[in-house]
Amino acid sequence: MNTVLSRANSLFAFSLSVMAALTFGCFITTAFKDRSVPVRLHVSRIMLKNVEDFTGPRERSDLGLITFDITADLENIFDWNVKQLFLYLSAEYSTKNNALNQVVLWDKIVLRGDNPKLFLKDMKTKYFFFDDGNGLKGNRNVTLTLSWNVVPNAGILPLVTGSGHVSVPFPDAYEMTTSY
Repeated sequence: MNTVLSRANSLFAFSLSVMAALTFGCFITTAFKDRSVPVRLHVSRIMLKNVEDFTGPRERSDLGLITFDITADLENIFDWNVKQLFLYLSAEYSTKNNALNQVVLWDKIVLRGDNPKLFLKDMKTKYFFFDDGNGLKGNRNVTLTLSWNVVPNAGILPLVTGSGHVSVPFPDAYEMTTSY
């Protein structure tokens, strides 16, 4: 009648179906949860330099150096279906050459079990803030926003933007100092 392999196959298929249903149940219990929390961003220092761009045709480009503070309580985001958060601070601005420029300036991974409260003071950008030209000089509307990806145990990978952002004007003149 039924061989051992046939019975093992039936048991495996049934077990796999049950695990798929349980995984979907895990996903659906947290799928519609609001993952946004208030974020406070403060920029304490902005410095603008005009440096040689070695990636292109040897032209000079703007380099922005920013010192910032971040305050956020991410504790409400964590539940039993969240493995980690990937946080990143991005800058958005427009120039005459591009209607929308987006640059990631800083990032951090917060694992489950880590302290979910951010009180970061006098942080410097982790990545260079280059503009492909001179679009930062005198730009009055550079908007910094903290966003995050929620990495779940089961389900989709939502992208969430924090409810706080800050718009900062860049200086009209370049700094000539060598240190930051």
